[in-house]
Amino acid sequence: MEQNKGLRRRELAVEEESRALDFLLEKVKGKSRNAVKNLLTHRQVLVDGVVVTRHDTPLLPGQRVVILPPGAPAPADLPFPICYEDDWLLAIEKPAGLLAVASDAERQRTAYRMVLEHQRAKDEGAQLHVVHRLDQDTSGLLLFAKSREIREQLQKDWETAVQERVYAAVVSGAPKEREGVVRSFLKETKTHLVYSTGDPRGKEAITEYQVKKSANGYSLLELYLHTGRKNQIRVHMKDLGCPVVGDRKYGGEKSPIGRLCLHAGRLTFTHPVTGETVSLTSRRPRDFNRLFREAEG
Repeated sequence: MEQNKGLRRRELAVEEESRALDFLLEKVKGKSRNAVKNLLTHRQVLVDGVVVTRHDTPLLPGQRVVILPPGAPAPADLPFPICYEDDWLLAIEKPAGLLAVASDAERQRTAYRMVLEHQRAKDEGAQLHVVHRLDQDTSGLLLFAKSREIREQLQKDWETAVQERVYAAVVSGAPKEREGVVRSFLKETKTHLVYSTGDPRGKEAITEYQVKKSANGYSLLELYLHTGRKNQIRVHMKDLGCPVVGDRKYGGEKSPIGRLCLHAGRLTFTHPVTGETVSLTSRRPRDFNRLFREAEG
């Protein structure tokens, strides 16, 4: 079988309607028809970042075709969905249990590393920068910038650019009031435990909550963050006397579903480049419903 040795990575723009094999035969010079077919067979062709193998894959004007050299890794399917992407930003739905960025104990298996490798398989010069963070055990929306400049701009304007940050949480018990606001100043101990204080030298934290349903000793809360402090929700739920289920660090009981019951479900912000309003949504984990099912049935 003829090999495509010496073939370098190429990026090609589609200018008129075509089919994958016809397009490649026209663009890849000096190779036999079988060698060009092998590019598809060996998963070396990406169309707008997606591997294609069919000879008759339709191509449309404006699409981008990348030809990978032999042995280069094609982008693997991520174990979580990309829910938003444009030329400047990318957002994923991070699963619970996965670090957002590297820690002293784990440097490779992180959401950041997985997405970066996925992007660099499509574009070897791709950059990725974390805009905000989620705790390892919290699931939901995680936003990245594709350049340092965009990240810095977003972070600088974060409090004014972000219009909504909404979380879902299952907590133990039920708050006395069906809705309310928890406000405190947060400080952190040397052992990285965050706590509420009345000392205004701490960082002000404001969390608004609404109880959506209660059953089986649990309540489902919708939480609106007016500030974004480290462990803010977890501390404020403890302050309410209703710690997040699975949050052993802040007084929560062991989770019957094996995870911290906290999910970043909605993020609405002003796009730093286009100025448009971007609203991202991640559905509440189905596992949360298991905690209420018995009473509902």
